Amino acid sequence: METSPAAAETRKELVGLSRAALAAEMTAMGAEPFRVRQLWHWIYNRGVTDIAAMTTLSKAFRAALAERYVVGRPSVARALASLDGTRKWLLRFADGQEAECVHIPEEDRGTLCVSSQVGCTLTCTFCHTGTQRLVRNLTAAEIVGQVMLARDALGEWPSPQDDRQLTNIVLMGMGEPLFNYDNVAAALKIVMDHEGLSLSRRKITLSTSGVVPMIRRCGEELAVNLAISLHAVTDELRDVLVPINRKYPLAELLEACRTYPGASNARRITFEYVMLKGVNDSPAEARALVRLLAGIPAKVNLIPFNPWPGAPYERSGEAAIKEFADIVNDAGYSSPVRTPRGEDIMAACGQLKSDSVRKRKSALSATPAEAG
Repeated sequence: METSPAAAETRKELVGLSRAALAAEMTAMGAEPFRVRQLWHWIYNRGVTDIAAMTTLSKAFRAALAERYVVGRPSVARALASLDGTRKWLLRFADGQEAECVHIPEEDRGTLCVSSQVGCTLTCTFCHTGTQRLVRNLTAAEIVGQVMLARDALGEWPSPQDDRQLTNIVLMGMGEPLFNYDNVAAALKIVMDHEGLSLSRRKITLSTSGVVPMIRRCGEELAVNLAISLHAVTDELRDVLVPINRKYPLAELLEACRTYPGASNARRITFEYVMLKGVNDSPAEARALVRLLAGIPAKVNLIPFNPWPGAPYERSGEAAIKEFADIVNDAGYSSPVRTPRGEDIMAACGQLKSDSVRKRKSALSATPAEAG
């Protein structure tokens, strides 16, 4: 049965609803309780977007559902593939706003970098996303939708248990996840549900710049892996690189890490440290980093700076990065150097920014003749 565009606009999105919320919708329809599990299976295990294809449901019930609900995805405004296999999708949501997500394939895993906001409020000076002001939070449906769209693109339905191309999720895309905690938490609970997308919390990492009051809650309620966007070993420098440090300085942040629920040698906290030439990459700073991490089950991800147009920093040299890594490693902390991925499509760490913003800025800077 065809639905008119006007009717389609009034239908409710089923993706992103918790089990309890989905049950409430079914109760309001007068449907039996077992319908919730059936729908959950079709949406999150089978990846079906057409209610008519949910063949274990009666034809009449499918028709009634289709009148009231949709099972959607963000639309893809642009899809790019890197020479190294990295894939980036610019996603457009119902209100026209956009965000990016990235799939990074590796030999032993495939990681999806997920966005939590359109833009970002943090203005970290080394990060391209931080030059785009916060527009709004993403909804739970829009966050889960990124995972489901990647599964679509990778051909991973029904939800496989082994040999996945999408094995890990990192909340390291656009935005600060802990400033959108309720929607992020709702989305991750759906992602972790064993009857649906079924990703283990041990395969999910949430990265924060240091929203200290929310860190414990995240650990208690979600128990996902924690990553800290650190990048400096003094408050003076971190105030510049990661301005939220002015509100939650290093001492408070590191204490929150020491008491993070579930942190252990088996589940270490990751400290992300972007290597900026002549700014934060000296041997003295490596030794200071070791002192800061004392008492925290930790590993350090050293991230060579990924340049972007107009960036005020340069990438540290290979020798400086190696010396820094050696000092941290010798102190007993694993400190792998992250291999930049997807640089040719601006998909590397710190490079994500909505194309719509780039294009608007380009149009505004063009002369009238050029813009036309």
